[in-house]
Amino acid sequence: MRRIAVAALLTTALIPAQPARAASIATVTHPSAPAAVTRAELLAGWTQPTAASTAAWDAARADQDRWAAYGFDWSTDLCTRSPEAPFGFVFADACRRHDFGYRNYRADAAFAVHKKRIDEVFRADLRRVCDAYRKAAQPICNAVAWTYHQTVRLLGTA
Repeated sequence: MRRIAVAALLTTALIPAQPARAASIATVTHPSAPAAVTRAELLAGWTQPTAASTAAWDAARADQDRWAAYGFDWSTDLCTRSPEAPFGFVFADACRRHDFGYRNYRADAAFAVHKKRIDEVFRADLRRVCDAYRKAAQPICNAVAWTYHQTVRLLGTA
């Protein structure tokens, strides 16, 4: 009986109402960047679990040429071997930012120090995704998001 209730919930409540290379750490001066900002400072600023950090990262990703001198790796495989939109919940941007953190901290030989925080940033990004859906869909979204977070927390290595 419980499976039938879950299946009914999945078919009705989950429809969205709307809606994680080696380079120098040297300072690079860019005309539109604050004076003498380091790659490490930018990377730290763009990988915090706040909405402001997410917005700053989104803006930087949209204007990657502006940051080319820093040598950031913007590549992504999205949610690796998991769906980017499980049950219609769009996790792709959270996965992009998670990949960004993993790839760039690994390139800076600082991955081990920052992995736990990057995984928590992923968790915060997924929660913000779930918060954008109808209240009835949020518990299921958060359960799926929890599974994605636990997977990277336990298995994430690259």
